[in-house]
Amino acid sequence: MSKGKLYGIGTGPGDPELVTRKAWRLIQQADIIAYLAPDVGPGFARGIVAEAIGHDVCEIIMRVPMRIGRAPAQSIYDDGAKQIAVHLDAGRDVVMLCEGDPLFYGSFMYVLARLRDDYPVEIIAGVTSVTACAASQLHPLVARNNSLVVLPAPLPDDALRSRIELADAVAIMKLGRHMPRIRSLLISMGLAQKTLYVGHASLANELRGTLDDAPDDAPYFSMLLIYKGDDPWIMR
Repeated sequence: MSKGKLYGIGTGPGDPELVTRKAWRLIQQADIIAYLAPDVGPGFARGIVAEAIGHDVCEIIMRVPMRIGRAPAQSIYDDGAKQIAVHLDAGRDVVMLCEGDPLFYGSFMYVLARLRDDYPVEIIAGVTSVTACAASQLHPLVARNNSLVVLPAPLPDDALRSRIELADAVAIMKLGRHMPRIRSLLISMGLAQKTLYVGHASLANELRGTLDDAPDDAPYFSMLLIYKGDDPWIMR
């Protein structure tokens, strides 16, 4: 019996209409769907594509507590990969959902690392939060020979400062409880007037504005975009 294929599918930043046609079709055809979810609730990725999921689909839910540190997440990925492998060994394809893009800070990569050597895998790229936030602000990320750096907010201030100083443009992700600290850092660097904020990009409750508009209790799914030079479209 041939082995089943594992599909890693990006569901985009939140708006179901930003899911690619290929991803939507594969989800509609899927008999087995896997995804990560918090302690309670269905998980963000599943919610994005809920309308495409059949009523009789087998769902593998990997519940990862939202807390600092790698444990117990690694054991949860181990268990999820084992559950997926049972179906793949039986010749059944499995679709795993991941918000955004599966390989851009995507949890799918941890399952991929456990299964890619033993099973066929296909990854369906998704719209990333970085591009969704730039689209929301009608603001280019980079132009011409500019460099873009993507940074996770949990990095310490010294690391953030040194990397921001070297880049022409910066996207800072995973803000959450780090927002007050990041705001203070950017103000001290003289970048407050060059920073844009987006929370819940592409969703009905999207909030966009400047650094001044960013709430101290920013959601995890929010981002700061910084362009340190002149606005790139004013190049005539």
